[in-house]
Amino acid sequence: MIRALRLRAGTNQPMEPGTRAQDVLAELQRLRTGVPLLSGALVAGTDGIVLAHDTPDVEPEEVAALTASALGVAVRMTEATGRGDFDGLLVQGESGRVASYAAGPSAVLTLLADDRLDVDALHAEGRRAAARIGELLDPAPHRATCPAPSVPSSRQRPPQSGPLPPRP
Repeated sequence: MIRALRLRAGTNQPMEPGTRAQDVLAELQRLRTGVPLLSGALVAGTDGIVLAHDTPDVEPEEVAALTASALGVAVRMTEATGRGDFDGLLVQGESGRVASYAAGPSAVLTLLADDRLDVDALHAEGRRAAARIGELLDPAPHRATCPAPSVPSSRQRPPQSGPLPPRP
């Protein structure tokens, strides 16, 4: 079941009930219809709040919260390894994949896919849909990838006290 947008991305303000909200819902429907091996699609704010979802077999609030946590780690990992801005995250399970893509500066698209779906096709469709959703949620001319609001950068964290202790 598709759920309407509750909050404007990155704010505690309700999103306008007009065209943008309907367009995001339509994008999720188009994505699910156009990619038959997708079993769910969810848009969440980087704070873990569900913005819209079409996830019939999972709890959307739990997936949104986990998406925000994974996003924070993924963004920090790309920064720490010098791999540039966050683009996407893929988690492979025994029977399927979970993929998340930056959808503008304050939202993320998470897709639930059958393991028979080709990874390249998943990435192509996910990135296209995420870009479109990012434009709908943040129509400003500038575009940025998702920040990691809950994970401080290395400059903000206190220095580490040395290497990890040896394993017992």
